[in-house]
Amino acid sequence: MAPHPSAPWDARLARRLVEPLVGTAVTPNQLTTLRLAVGLAGAMCFTRGTYGACNLGAVLICLSNFLDHADGELARLSARSSRSGHLYDLVSDSIVTISLFVSVGIGIGAQRQLTGLPLTPVILGAIAGGAIALIFFLRLRIEEHMGKTGTQQATMAGFETEDALYTLPILTLLGATIPMLLVAAVCSPLFALWVMIDYRRKMRIRPLQRRPQTDPG
Repeated sequence: MAPHPSAPWDARLARRLVEPLVGTAVTPNQLTTLRLAVGLAGAMCFTRGTYGACNLGAVLICLSNFLDHADGELARLSARSSRSGHLYDLVSDSIVTISLFVSVGIGIGAQRQLTGLPLTPVILGAIAGGAIALIFFLRLRIEEHMGKTGTQQATMAGFETEDALYTLPILTLLGATIPMLLVAAVCSPLFALWVMIDYRRKMRIRPLQRRPQTDPG
């Protein structure tokens, strides 16, 4: 089965790569666990705060983000979608993303004595991580209310909003972790506010009378 033409580029590539796994002992949840482990390893690299560790962490986070598509594509190809697998995928997404920004803050704080920042790097990372946790929670509630289409991400030229993580290695190569953390600490709460408004609007809509969608990823 060919990938849908409107699917993001990384989802299309992931689908091609997991096709040989259909009919094997490899399960979508195993790929989700691998995605979680790689993502947490990447976040841990950022806690060191060194140039080399941050670059390695950025590569691991990108790999983890790609694996996030692989588990869903395998589930669809092998007809092994489940509600529990979908929830596991969402929880893994939130853990990796939250850990990333908290770890960036820890790493910056451990390596540099900074002045001129409104808050300490650790607190900035916690703000970004907390806002992202709220976003994931609200999106889950919207999905329970309206189905997966209610949380469909905007796409442009085959890229989704979350694909911004693929720029992470460029930022670490440029040594731009501090500007990245500042932008995340400001933009994440603003985006969380927008999701809250969207959540309240959609909660007023009568729930669709259909079975909940269970596609992971």
